[in-house]
Amino acid sequence: QFPFGRRLPCDIYWHGVSFHDNDIFSGQVNKFPGMMEMVRKITLSRAVRTMQDLFPLEYNFYPRSWILPEEFPLFVAEVRMMKDSDPSWKPTFIVKPDGGCQGDGIYLIKDPSDIRLTGSIRSRPAVVQEYICKPLLVDKLKFDIRLYVLLKSLEPLEIYIAKDGLSRFCTEPYQEPTLKNLHQVFMHLTNYSLNIHSGNFIHSDNVNTGSKRTFSSILCRLSSRGADVKKLWSDIISLVIKTIIALTPELKVYYQSDIPAGKPGPTCFQILGFDILLMKNLKPMLLEVNANPSMRIEHEQELSPGVFENVPSPVDEEVKVAVIRDTLRLVDPQKKKRKDVQQHIESCKNKINIRYNYFMCYRCQTLEHVSEANEELLDAGPADRREYGTTRSPEAGLPSLCLKQVFPKYAKQFNYLRLVDRVAALFIRFLGVKGTTKLGPTGFRTFVRNCKLSNSNFSMASVDILYIDITRRWNSMGIDHKESGMCLQAFVEAFFCLAQKKYKSLPLHEQVKSLIDFCEYHLAALDEKRLVCGRG
Repeated sequence: QFPFGRRLPCDIYWHGVSFHDNDIFSGQVNKFPGMMEMVRKITLSRAVRTMQDLFPLEYNFYPRSWILPEEFPLFVAEVRMMKDSDPSWKPTFIVKPDGGCQGDGIYLIKDPSDIRLTGSIRSRPAVVQEYICKPLLVDKLKFDIRLYVLLKSLEPLEIYIAKDGLSRFCTEPYQEPTLKNLHQVFMHLTNYSLNIHSGNFIHSDNVNTGSKRTFSSILCRLSSRGADVKKLWSDIISLVIKTIIALTPELKVYYQSDIPAGKPGPTCFQILGFDILLMKNLKPMLLEVNANPSMRIEHEQELSPGVFENVPSPVDEEVKVAVIRDTLRLVDPQKKKRKDVQQHIESCKNKINIRYNYFMCYRCQTLEHVSEANEELLDAGPADRREYGTTRSPEAGLPSLCLKQVFPKYAKQFNYLRLVDRVAALFIRFLGVKGTTKLGPTGFRTFVRNCKLSNSNFSMASVDILYIDITRRWNSMGIDHKESGMCLQAFVEAFFCLAQKKYKSLPLHEQVKSLIDFCEYHLAALDEKRLVCGRG
């Protein structure tokens, strides 16, 4: 451990909280720049909402959400309208502070008037969501699932999901929310850090029982009841991929800011904790994403009043050790070297095995290949010959990977959703100065001009007004005042606005796709023209 930083280069840097070291010029870091900001409740809700605007059916796994305090009037109006249209609708809402964790500051309400609009909500913004009143119960208890997801690479996008996770249980039998039980956190909130303080919390040495169990044990139980476990897993994989697709555009903006293209810098990977709730009909719903999921494999046990000791937790150990071990196996830089050498050796063997009688005229050439290959094997040295010859690989004694690749494996099914990724690529192209995350007015005008978006109906003066209006509104929301200019979310809104102006009769996702194609076509033509001029 190097609490004050390390100056000697490493293959892998494992940071505790976030990507924060500007002195790393090579290797791999276990954190992405901006990930902490991206999975905060407000930022996550905004990112998913953008995708819900484009693809409402594909993103119906995230509860309806409003951002406080800025959307409080909208929240009140929409709830009143829904109640008027359906008098039998008696909703419950859950309020979650933006930067909260471990259940801190979360509470349930039945009506918008119950929100604690005090000074704290203004200094500590929050998200209010429709509460899922009909969760799947096991042993009459509500529970959620913590799944571990490895984001191995942003470009190209590479995602792995752990084959097992944790099921974390409430400690009081569940009842649908009423005014009498809204405050009973051990009934409604699944957070481990809250329920561990309940007198009913059960630490178990068995992965199938207790207040924390493996997800696989729940799947076995569901399967024995006739549930379609394969479909459930398929739905969870889809939820994870779609959520990361929603997060990647802004992550790429942060990435190019901290690690500009063309300059020496590390590559990144990160283990994320996805918190998922199963509804009674087995539909998975996303609760939140954690950038720093706990990797502890023990829990505190009170020996006597005020005296605690750490005791191993078999459930945590079974799931988390495999996740860490296999993450390191996947990002191991030596693995690529071994693979490259193995491919080279195989290539040499193929040369050696060219049949003698294939063409007699190649006899001399074949003997030459044999000679070269033998020389290369000798140059590799005895240790390398052992490793790549007849002996087992270094991973032969390890269990099979617990991390399953889901992207790019299923890329064909989900690539059509990556429209905002392409919008972000346009945004990054026109940022101008490397290391910035906001687009200035000149950059926005250049984008419009180069993409041929201005015309008699949409003058450059209108372009300036659009830029000023949208940028001012986003800046008034308190979105990162360190830099002036238009953030990616504001640019996406402006882009959607331009798409709706240009392609009026199409659905929004087709409008946006058409405008992206239009912009990319004109930029490709511009690049080609510059290339020709450069040659000239």
